Amino acid sequence: MGAAGVALAAAASHGGDTLFLGSASAMCLAHAPVLLGLYLGQTFFRTATLAALVLGLGTIVFAGDLVSRHYLGDRLFAMAAPAGGTLMMLGWLLVAAAAFFRTKEV
Repeated sequence: MGAAGVALAAAASHGGDTLFLGSASAMCLAHAPVLLGLYLGQTFFRTATLAALVLGLGTIVFAGDLVSRHYLGDRLFAMAAPAGGTLMMLGWLLVAAAAFFRTKEV
């Protein structure tokens, strides 16, 4: 996801259109370290795996829709960006939910 974010940032800066590619890049780059942290913290963080799956899928759908709009001139599928954004918000709520759940015993 981090590599995709860097590649999208480069494409945005060289392609002249930062509206879609720049936003897709920002979402990928913002969520890549979070996904890494969730992977590393899964032993201590009860909702880490589910949060990572939801955040990752949401980011892929959201960014994929923006990339599709830029290169294909059409949406990935109807309501793709809002669906991806909703999944990202749900993923962040799962991250926050960890504060209310007891951590796993190591």
